[in-house]
Amino acid sequence: MILKALNLLNYKNFDAYSVEFDAKINCFVGANGMGKTNILDAIYHLSFGKSYFNPIASQNIKHEEDFFVVDGLYEKNEREEKVIVSLKRGQKKIIKRNGKAYERFSDHIGFLPLVIISPTDRDLIIEGSDTRRKFMDGVISQSDKNYLEALINYSKILAQRNALLKYFALNNNFNKVTLDVYNEQLNDYGNQIHEKRKLFLETFTPIFKSRYKAISNNNEEVGLIYSSQLNESTLLSLFTMNLNKDRMLQYTSVGIHKDDLDFSIKGYPVKKFGSQGQQKSFLIALKLAQFDFIKAQSGVTPLLLLDDVFDKLDEQRVAQIIKLVNDENFGQIFISDTHADRTEKAIKSVHQSYQIFKL
Repeated sequence: MILKALNLLNYKNFDAYSVEFDAKINCFVGANGMGKTNILDAIYHLSFGKSYFNPIASQNIKHEEDFFVVDGLYEKNEREEKVIVSLKRGQKKIIKRNGKAYERFSDHIGFLPLVIISPTDRDLIIEGSDTRRKFMDGVISQSDKNYLEALINYSKILAQRNALLKYFALNNNFNKVTLDVYNEQLNDYGNQIHEKRKLFLETFTPIFKSRYKAISNNNEEVGLIYSSQLNESTLLSLFTMNLNKDRMLQYTSVGIHKDDLDFSIKGYPVKKFGSQGQQKSFLIALKLAQFDFIKAQSGVTPLLLLDDVFDKLDEQRVAQIIKLVNDENFGQIFISDTHADRTEKAIKSVHQSYQIFKL
């Protein structure tokens, strides 16, 4: 799969911008604030219907404008596919494929598989468990529609259970039968999600370890451990044990929405004991493993977006990354960098077709 052309209208800092891409490597270079990352984010938008960097949709509309349009022309399985994402202030976002609007955005997820590596990925290490769950869910969902459906349903029912707990507290009453209805539904979806996350980690972890070894060029032992309350108990048992706590807090304190991924290097937490270079290598290995996993599961080579990845890496690690993406395993690659000379020098060593766009 390749992205042949991109058109932007009133998207972030762009009035209008059109570009045609090389089938292999495309580099956007220029000073900070010129819009390099915004172009990569527009490509991300076409795959996921949302920004990677700004969850508030209306803030992706150019200042003082009423709407934005992101329009991409793809070639997939030897046919052209046109995808458009548009948003008008005060209205719902629209995603169209070949002129037909999706009724549910979730139906589009996975159609244009994509992996992005960005400096903001450091949040995976330094932020809370929610960020790491989203990473895990994002990888699995791109190739498993049933998993995405279970996640959506779990989230809806969780919100309903939380609303019911608040209602009980406000009205000073309690109805166990009603609560049990939500508990049973959450148990069904929670078990599905938990099992798929476990299976995912079993496949994903060896891929990740192999990628880290290739990037770091040494034998540092790294690890991913799936931390879940459901590893030790059933969700229904957890609901029973924590009923009084949930009633007091007025929200659901246990479940797969509390799961986490523990990152380690040499047996110690990466957050506390990993150097800056080790942390960056860890994150890049995670994302390249994501690429490998999605490609194997979907049978489609994802687009790979590298946003400012050369920054804060020594020449050896940059060379290792370039060597890796020179592999035929990768398809179309998009790179942003502030240093045109550094980018061109690195890309020329790859011996692939490329284009450099100066902003």
